Amino acid sequence: MSKKRVAVLISGRGSNLQALLDAEQDAYQIVLVVSNVPGAAGLDRAREAGIEALALDHKPYGKDREAFERDLDSLLVLRNIEIVALAGFMRVLTPFFVRAWAGRLVNIHPSLLPKYPGINTHARALEARDTEHGATVHLVVEEVDAGEIIGQASMPILAGDTPETLAHRLLAVEHALYPACLAKLARSL
Repeated sequence: MSKKRVAVLISGRGSNLQALLDAEQDAYQIVLVVSNVPGAAGLDRAREAGIEALALDHKPYGKDREAFERDLDSLLVLRNIEIVALAGFMRVLTPFFVRAWAGRLVNIHPSLLPKYPGINTHARALEARDTEHGATVHLVVEEVDAGEIIGQASMPILAGDTPETLAHRLLAVEHALYPACLAKLARSL
């Protein structure tokens, strides 16, 4: 089986990107990293790993999100990308992009979906007095954080946890879960 060609979309430091890079295996190969934020630290991580890293700044597109995504799609198609992995890509995608990559667009979300789609997941779990929290890897669909779940992992919420401590502890869970789920998806295609 040949490795699936993966592009990772980021907006920031790229800690989940690093986990995907560190865990690369027979099922996938990251060949491109794109950030919508020029100067994002994750671009340097990609370059240090010898991977093509590009910035496609969304700001010049103004409110025309689809125009930005059409240019992004062109970059991906030109490089024969087979799977797109979102790793801290802080943009809600338009129906155009989601449909173009249907079944091949994956995201990691910091909650045990269907609980807490969207933002502020750690604070919401604490406010609800949940006893566990976790992460979910899912296919991206037009509705935010509602796609088919590929995998989940949980951890206990500890007495004294804050949104910040919960987020920090959850990173280790995410870093183990995402590569395994990306490999599972790659093997299924």
